[in-house]
Amino acid sequence: MDTAANLKPGLAGETEIVVGTRDTAPHVGSGKIKVLATPVLVSLMEEAALNAVEGLLPPGHQTVGTRLDITHVAATPVGLHVIARAELIKIDGRRLTFRIWADDERDRIGEGTHERIIVDVARFDARILEKAPKRA
Repeated sequence: MDTAANLKPGLAGETEIVVGTRDTAPHVGSGKIKVLATPVLVSLMEEAALNAVEGLLPPGHQTVGTRLDITHVAATPVGLHVIARAELIKIDGRRLTFRIWADDERDRIGEGTHERIIVDVARFDARILEKAPKRA
């Protein structure tokens, strides 16, 4: 089965938030300044990539993130709206490469690339169960 049969470069996805205190660096433990935390920006960018291909994979398949290379170049204070976007730019077998970027109401705040791999969820879950610690 060609798991990427319905996918093609140019597919796009996005996600958005209004930055709240729960999205700031002090809240997530990545800094002391009350601005959008880099881990939250990363999460938004990954979600945008996921949204680009969500619903286009065969039943029982999903994507998981495997590589991320971004910059976070501008601070975003609480209360500003942020939109993260992703565009599928390359398909290599099960490997999907996205161009990702995010903007707040004033600036481009980050950009880069992100790779995701298409997995068979049942096989993936079986491997995770094998790896999980055994509880007595």
